[in-house]
Parts: sequence; structure tokens; C-alpha cells
Amino acid sequence: MLHLVVQRLFSILLLSVSSLVFANAVEPVSTRDGAPLGGKDAVAYHDRANRDAHKATDGRAAFTVQYLGHAWRFASQASADKFAASPQAYVPQYNGYCANALASDEGLITTNGTVWEFFGDKLYLFYAERGRQRWLQGDWQAFSKEADAAWKGILQSRLKLRQ
Repeated sequence: MLHLVVQRLFSILLLSVSSLVFANAVEPVSTRDGAPLGGKDAVAYHDRANRDAHKATDGRAAFTVQYLGHAWRFASQASADKFAASPQAYVPQYNGYCANALASDEGLITTNGTVWEFFGDKLYLFYAERGRQRWLQGDWQAFSKEADAAWKGILQSRLKLRQ
């Protein structure tokens, strides 16, 4: 009987680890300095004062949440709790990869979380200010459609590799 319980627990553990590896392989996350978004707090971007000041907030290793196979950092426990309750509400488009690079068919370019903008109600990160300015001064809706298509293609390619 104990053997069956141990076997079941092992199976559950194996499925959990496999799911984590699969999620990470299918959905890449932009990391810089070992952390998503370069260690910036994903929830803090959504704060009205930070949006108005266009300020990115550093997260701390003391406040982390595991998501998509990575430890996301936050400035406070309250921020970490908000993220843990609904990560999809706070993760930037393309898991923090440069939106402009995707729209320009340059592939996955890592960002450090300091160059960002909201378009519509969605958060986009950029490798450099030049890309952000292109979106601000151009047709961001068309650019986002191009980036969406590129992101979808990347995810489909990764999924095929896993099969």
C-alpha cells in the first residue's frame, strides 16, 4: 500500500515538473541579469503614479513568484501577491521581449525592463527608446499585429519542437 502511495506521489511530481519544463520551453521569457524584465516589478508598471512618471520599479529577490519557469521579482509582498493571484494581468506582451523587434521580424530580443509603454491597456517592453518612439510616432496598432503574428509563430515553432 505504501508503495502505491509513493508511486502516485512520484507520478504527480513528475507531471508537475514536466508541465513546468513544457511551459518554459513553449513560452520563452525575456530575462536579463537572471530575472524576467531585468528584475523590474511587473505589477508596478500598472501603478498610476509610475505610469505618469514613466518609472520602472526594481524588484527584490526577497519578493519573488515563480511563473513560466522563472522567479519574477517584486518591490513588496503586496505586489508579489497581486501577481501571484493573476499573473496574466501583469506580464507584459511577449513575456517582456522587445515588441519592436518582433514587429520588425528581428526575433526575440531581450529587454531590461526600463523602456516600456502602454498601448491600449497592454504593457509592451522595448530594447531601446528608439523602438518605443517608433511605436509612439507610428501606427502602434499595425505594429502590434505584426508582433502578435511573429510571437504566435515563435510559440508554434517551439511547440512543434516539443512534439
